[in-house]
Amino acid sequence: MRISVALLLELGVILTFLGLLGALARRFALSPVPLYLLAGLALGEGGIAPVPAAGSFVETGAGIGVVLLLLVLGLEFTVPEFTVSLRRHLPSAWVDLVLNATPGAVAGWLLGLGAGGILALAGVTYVSSSGIIARLLGDLRRMSNRETPAVLSVLVLEDFAMAAYLPLLAVVAAGGTWQEALLGVLLALGAVAAALTMSYWWGHHLGRLLSHPDAEQLLLRLLGVTLVVAALAEAVHVSAAVGAFLVGLSLTGEAADRARKVLSPLRDLFAAVFFLAIGLSVPPDSLLPVLPVALLLAVVTAVTKVGSGWYAARREGAGRRGRLRAGTALIARGEFSLVIVGLVGTGDDRLGALVAAYVLLLAVVGPVITRFTGPRPSDAKRSSRLGTPVPSSGSRRRGGSTAGEPGRRERPVV
Repeated sequence: MRISVALLLELGVILTFLGLLGALARRFALSPVPLYLLAGLALGEGGIAPVPAAGSFVETGAGIGVVLLLLVLGLEFTVPEFTVSLRRHLPSAWVDLVLNATPGAVAGWLLGLGAGGILALAGVTYVSSSGIIARLLGDLRRMSNRETPAVLSVLVLEDFAMAAYLPLLAVVAAGGTWQEALLGVLLALGAVAAALTMSYWWGHHLGRLLSHPDAEQLLLRLLGVTLVVAALAEAVHVSAAVGAFLVGLSLTGEAADRARKVLSPLRDLFAAVFFLAIGLSVPPDSLLPVLPVALLLAVVTAVTKVGSGWYAARREGAGRRGRLRAGTALIARGEFSLVIVGLVGTGDDRLGALVAAYVLLLAVVGPVITRFTGPRPSDAKRSSRLGTPVPSSGSRRRGGSTAGEPGRRERPVV
């Protein structure tokens, strides 16, 4: 089998470069996500040093990366705990939708876009990046914070909303009938309900099926099942990320703990590729003409995301600092926004360029704002040593419970 020298060389340079950027970010207690995104911008077509041979690998690896990010995120929670949180945050989902889809729809109307363009831009400004935010919560050691269930509930409800939105958008963009749109929406919502029901009632059987004392067997079984579920979810427009998250939720106890250990290095590798891919997808020369509009839209929707996160965290019982952390954590946009533009097509060049600039701005600035609205990770570890209740990631898997929420530790209200 002949191996491409150019592919190996480019991948080697990319991974080494990402490693150096990651070390630099850790040195200043920052998340490396913004640096990975900027690296993608520099290495993409029209950038400083394009990497054409590695492009197909990066694109494939990006899809695996977002699946692994949401799988490991799901391992941090139990199904009963998360379903309670989802029911509590249905009002938060409506607030999130109204606050964040409206600016995009208004901007599309002011720009003179058609019905498909207006609906697409509303979706772009509405949905946050599950992949980026999942990584941020881990990097900043906020997985056990009081506000984190609110953040995750909003993210997952957004992804569920995408199950109804994407079929509708596809039909509107293609000029289809309302009957076709309604049928697509109903099929997707039915698939979501079936997946949640199966995960809730029969998820424990999945843990027994996948468990194995050998780490290699556990990794192969878990990855195989997750990718199959993610593919089925994607096929009905539910999102591969939601499918992976449901698999993670279904694993409990020792199976979840061992799965986290074997998956963490693989997740970190492909997550870095995922963030790089977002930057690679943005042509640098398309950004300048639409930058003023993208910047204005980014500022407005960053504020509205903080508002929706604040509301959701207040319902979770978080204090003022926790509400602000929740709001800023939701600012980043990413993979779904780019999928939406791809679904509409490139009939209007303004839409593609505007969304690319908008996503890059919030994908870079969002993590930075999030980092500076909470303590440094090193401060969190120091507080833990001094006795402040700041549990590490994964400590909520099993423990004491609060009323009505099994398996959940009490968190300080801050």
